[in-house]
Amino acid sequence: MGSIAEWRLKIKNLAEDVFVEWGIALIVLCVALVSFGLGRLSFTETVTSPVNIIDASIPAHIPGIPMGGQLVAARSGSTYYYPWCAGAAKITPQNQRWFASEGAAQTAGYRPAKNCKGLGSE
Repeated sequence: MGSIAEWRLKIKNLAEDVFVEWGIALIVLCVALVSFGLGRLSFTETVTSPVNIIDASIPAHIPGIPMGGQLVAARSGSTYYYPWCAGAAKITPQNQRWFASEGAAQTAGYRPAKNCKGLGSE
């Protein structure tokens, strides 16, 4: 029998021979298995249930946009809005001030509302 050092050398040489001959094949096999597993995992996440609309009710009254100009501001406020913005809906009719353009509103001392998309420079 040989010494431990001889057995260690034989095992090391055998491992190197196996890696040289089968190493690339093992790497390709591992990559293929990991890719397949990730593909299956991503497929299970995209499965969704279909959307069914059974009864879409129509509101009895759809409020229209008041015709007074293109922009509205509150007399006591400092910002102007498009009529369909959320901030414009909070202005009472007797407190509304209408403007034909952004320039007219700015000349009157109002600034564009930050939460109303499309106003001012964005």
